[in-house]
Amino acid sequence: MQEEIEISELRKLTEIVKEHRGYDFTNYAMSSFKRRILRVLELGKFSSVEQLIRKLKEEDGYINEFLEEITVNVTEMFRDPSFWRVVRDHIIPNILLNHNTVSIWHAGCSSGEEVYSMAILLKEMGILNKAKIIASDLDRTILERAKKGEYSIKNMDLNQKNYIRFQGVGNLSDYYTVSNGKAIMDKSLIEQVSFREHDLVRGMVFNKFDIVLCRNVMIYFNQTLQNEVLKKLHESLFKYGYLTIGSKESLIWCDIANKFIVVNNEEKIYKKIRE
Repeated sequence: MQEEIEISELRKLTEIVKEHRGYDFTNYAMSSFKRRILRVLELGKFSSVEQLIRKLKEEDGYINEFLEEITVNVTEMFRDPSFWRVVRDHIIPNILLNHNTVSIWHAGCSSGEEVYSMAILLKEMGILNKAKIIASDLDRTILERAKKGEYSIKNMDLNQKNYIRFQGVGNLSDYYTVSNGKAIMDKSLIEQVSFREHDLVRGMVFNKFDIVLCRNVMIYFNQTLQNEVLKKLHESLFKYGYLTIGSKESLIWCDIANKFIVVNNEEKIYKKIRE
């Protein structure tokens, strides 16, 4: 397997993806993109990037597999339990002071663990029927997985620990059944959820929301791209709506920083105060 990847090879790969699927990885953080390509080479037992490029060009279906590996997000339910407590105890009650409903966008929802966490939180607050939720990702395959809501039972132990630290009112196992080594989430949790394919980089602003969750998505983008995406997220929020990002991400340096105030620095929660 190739140990080092040249910039020209990375450029070729981004061109193929752009041409065939319209996704633009040109501005992805180079180190992260490189790491993921090396992982694809290892998993696919490719001896060189050239061989990978040939397979992408010759095998129609392979690009889906490739994209899934490139955009894969390691995720879990109630990740960062303290974040979810703040959402339940402060953010949603604040929204409901002025609204009867709450609209939520999970931008870059990956395999759906975050979406189910939110649905469980809302159900336990008794307001799941008052929520309109959109969950989007650029990867069609992973979206299907999110819709299915089937997770390896091995992962549920960590999810349960997170749920306990979140201080949920019941037991995580109340929300799924077990079959063939899989936890199958209760379908009623996602009745209010609309799953859609959407590219944060090239996609349009399509709605206004009270809360946008875009956590641990932008760590893969360089600053130019982060700036563009943050402008879209700002536009997608109602005035006084909330934006939440990942613990290693920041708004401080971006063009629209002055249009938000920090609600909770620890949990990276911001409130839009200017159009």
